[in-house]
Amino acid sequence: MVTLFGKKKLTEDRVANVFVNGIQALIDSGFEDVVGLINDSPEFIQSPELKSEDIGPFTMIVLAGNLQMIPAHFPAGQDKRITEHVLEKFATLYELEKMDLAQMVSDTRKFMARKNHPSKNTVNGMAKGLFCRYELNNFQEEYFRNLQSPNPIFIQRLKDALENFMWNWAAITEKYKVVQHD
Repeated sequence: MVTLFGKKKLTEDRVANVFVNGIQALIDSGFEDVVGLINDSPEFIQSPELKSEDIGPFTMIVLAGNLQMIPAHFPAGQDKRITEHVLEKFATLYELEKMDLAQMVSDTRKFMARKNHPSKNTVNGMAKGLFCRYELNNFQEEYFRNLQSPNPIFIQRLKDALENFMWNWAAITEKYKVVQHD
């Protein structure tokens, strides 16, 4: 339905549904490219040999990073309701309890924040989180391995790739009026 100002109404539940379906399709279709980027990275002295079955940490980091962006685009209260809808839908999709998934997302967000400190950039946190979750330090040349720090060229390439996994929440809020109920 079009409102007086030309924006269609979209319920919070529908926003969550569109996000879950869209981001899951993106993860499913894009993870192979990320695996290729990591495995073929010339900054590693040996390939980490990630496989398509190693998608778990990637999925959790992409989900946590995107959920972290919701409060920047929706008013207080609405952001929490949308997040709850998203967690419900992902929990059903992954056959998990919603509270267990919420705890996993919370733990992942804290992990990313620790690895990214003092920066607050979400995509940077996601890249550093992936670097640690996949233990990529073990495959770096000795200099960076001893520093326990990712090669900046590799981390920038990974950040550039992860930008493609960030949901465009601004497009939703610009195009639609998000409402609690029909």
